[in-house]
Amino acid sequence: MPLPLPQQQQQQCPFSGGPCWSPPLHPPPHLQVPPAPLLSPLHPISATGGDRDQLNGVILFVKGVNGRQGVNTPPEDLRCVFFFDNDTVTTSSVTSSNQEVFRCLRPPNGRLVSGGNDNQTVKVSLEVGQGVESRVVPSVAYYMPGRKIALGGTKSLLCACTMVYNVAKFLREWVVYHSNIGVDRFVLYDNGSDDGLESVVKKLLEENYEVSTILWPWTKTQEAGFSHCAMYAKDSCTWMMYIDVDEFIYSPSWLNASSPSPQMLKSLLHINSSLLSLSLSQSSLPIGQILIWCYEYGPSNQTVHPKEGVTQGYTCRRHEEQRHKSIVLVEAIDASLFNAIHHFQLKEGYGARTLSANEGVVNHYKFQAWPEFMVKFRRRVSAYVVDWRQALNPMSNDRTPGLGFEPIEPKGWTERFCEVHDDRLKEATRRWFGVVDSDDEYKMVWQEE
Repeated sequence: MPLPLPQQQQQQCPFSGGPCWSPPLHPPPHLQVPPAPLLSPLHPISATGGDRDQLNGVILFVKGVNGRQGVNTPPEDLRCVFFFDNDTVTTSSVTSSNQEVFRCLRPPNGRLVSGGNDNQTVKVSLEVGQGVESRVVPSVAYYMPGRKIALGGTKSLLCACTMVYNVAKFLREWVVYHSNIGVDRFVLYDNGSDDGLESVVKKLLEENYEVSTILWPWTKTQEAGFSHCAMYAKDSCTWMMYIDVDEFIYSPSWLNASSPSPQMLKSLLHINSSLLSLSLSQSSLPIGQILIWCYEYGPSNQTVHPKEGVTQGYTCRRHEEQRHKSIVLVEAIDASLFNAIHHFQLKEGYGARTLSANEGVVNHYKFQAWPEFMVKFRRRVSAYVVDWRQALNPMSNDRTPGLGFEPIEPKGWTERFCEVHDDRLKEATRRWFGVVDSDDEYKMVWQEE
């Protein structure tokens, strides 16, 4: 259960429109944050240092407070709570409440500002409500003022961020492909995979692919994870691509190339333009986000995962373009970190540009062979359908048309969602990544021995 703050603290820090802090207090026993095994799984919290260019110096990621999409708790009904090593408590006002992201001010007591103890760790939580009804959310979050949230090394032009669960058999194809067409680094938010993902990542690192894994055990928090990624990598990545491991970006203009090039993806960003315009009919704005439509592929008569990879096995898709994915200029992301899964709200003064299908598309291998697709009934990182077996959100795009609420293979599954035969990316990747092995057999470079 959430825990009440002491009445003394509530009286000393009244809610107002401006900043407010409480003096350090020695908390009574009922304010002690319970140990991790007792924390409610409904309210996980993660914390990080905020943007140093902003006054909102601490960011909390909290699940369960803003319960419905688009309905956010007013910041004046919230406070951040800091638990220090000497059993004192300090609070500060929340300045922004969006989705699962909450910004609050650093307390002005010298402890969380530059020049303080860089080695200290401070437990952070969120107080919800006012007066005697206020509660403190159980937390596993620690704020470490001296930590720099970055990947290290030189700043990359283009990175990719995604949330994963048990994608070991798919990851190598996705990383090898996108690395060869221009992605410099990959950041994986792992929902607790148990399929050998670590060994696949280790092998990719040994082959000099830059892949980082962030443990993110909370399911149904993809938006929060992507927001965290925007902050985590802001000092290491100029642009961030937000796509899933079953999604592959390409441009039809690349298809006749004899080999892949790191400049392929970067050409979509129009890097050589000094100023990017939305269109001739609109005022010129620097582009902060590139939006790319998706083609959704069906099972394509596959009954098991194709050994040569998804780009080779799935070749039939739906006709209509589906919702878009994005490549975002990290510095253009709004301070709220608001996002709708794969695209972000931008700061004022930046615009977005949607690519035409002739400029670039995403092949989304969404409806795969039934044994692979069925896994999504048991565990899914997507945010809008908690459990596919429950008759909730029946019209969500995260549901499969005509599938219903049971993980039972429907009749004719292998032929479903096949309206257009499209093997353009298959042929290109076969030319770029196909090799003849020592046994004189043709295979793709990402296939395991």
